Amino acid sequence: MKQSITLGRVSKFMGLGFLSTLKDLFTGNLEREDFISFLRKVIVPLASILLFIGMWHLGAKALYQREANFKVEKALTDQGPAAADEMKACIASGDVSCQPNTLPAPSQVWDSYKSLLKDHNAISADKAAFKEKTEVLNTERIASGLDPITYTGRPSFIDQIIMSLKTVFAGFLLALIIAVPLGILIGLSPTLRSAFNWFIQIFKPVSPVVWYLLVFMIVKTILIDSTDDSSFIISFISVGLCSMWATLVNTAMGVSSVDKDYINVAKVLKLGPIQKVFKVILPSSLPLIFTGLKITLSVAWMVLIAIELLAQSPGLGLFVWEEFQNGANDSNSKIIVAMFVIGIIGFLLDRIMLTIQNAVSFNKNEGI
Repeated sequence: MKQSITLGRVSKFMGLGFLSTLKDLFTGNLEREDFISFLRKVIVPLASILLFIGMWHLGAKALYQREANFKVEKALTDQGPAAADEMKACIASGDVSCQPNTLPAPSQVWDSYKSLLKDHNAISADKAAFKEKTEVLNTERIASGLDPITYTGRPSFIDQIIMSLKTVFAGFLLALIIAVPLGILIGLSPTLRSAFNWFIQIFKPVSPVVWYLLVFMIVKTILIDSTDDSSFIISFISVGLCSMWATLVNTAMGVSSVDKDYINVAKVLKLGPIQKVFKVILPSSLPLIFTGLKITLSVAWMVLIAIELLAQSPGLGLFVWEEFQNGANDSNSKIIVAMFVIGIIGFLLDRIMLTIQNAVSFNKNEGI
């Protein structure tokens, strides 16, 4: 009974129940436990967000002022009072040629976010115009057995996000295909577990940079006669090999720790090896397997940035590196935009994996 009341209170903060909670709050009908839960789940996170933005704004303002003072002092020391006054006036005017290039304020990051969206719309319009312009010609080329003319302009920020998602999902799929079957075999056989243990312990901590170099050596040799861009292939294979270890270890651990009573029941029912794996071992191992898959997806998303940078593959990693090298007045704020996008996507990927786990596994949890 107590559990059902607790679940009812928790459900009030989901969906339309949240509106009901607000109504109770303003009419004074909210119970004390519900009010505390409302504070913890809604007010405290909002307050922490506002506190974070406020501290960020103050920190950015202090760093801006520090660098501005340094520029003025340097002008005074090197060129005299007139140059110092000129530098001070230039900074106050907002001229981009003399602005301090330091941590951007939240408002600057928001402006860069809107600028990136505007840039995406402009590039999308260019793509649409190019497609319309070449539609007839491409139809004739395809009919003649020739390759169509493709758009070769620079990708937008949204295009790079989509490319990064394609790369990480391809790498994650590769990791799943390798790690889960191999983990099942290792978990079922103590002999294979001993044989592969050294391999796992040595290669699991290898840096993504090293994995990239190894994959690059192999792929460039295999595709030596190809004229196609191999950066995507190198990127997703590197991501998959670098991130698969958590799934491999957790799958092996989950399979090896299946309750012996379940195995005995399978023997009594005279299930074959394949049936035993799919009807007894895998269902019992799903919680640990999904824990490994969640870690694998998180690791894949983290190492993707470094690997895209090295492979020069269009994506968020290359975007961040190009903005860093660009050194424009808004480059720092665009990098912060990319940082938030990377973090939000990582969070959403984790929630997706948690939802899938709760849908297929008997072990339900809310995650962190």
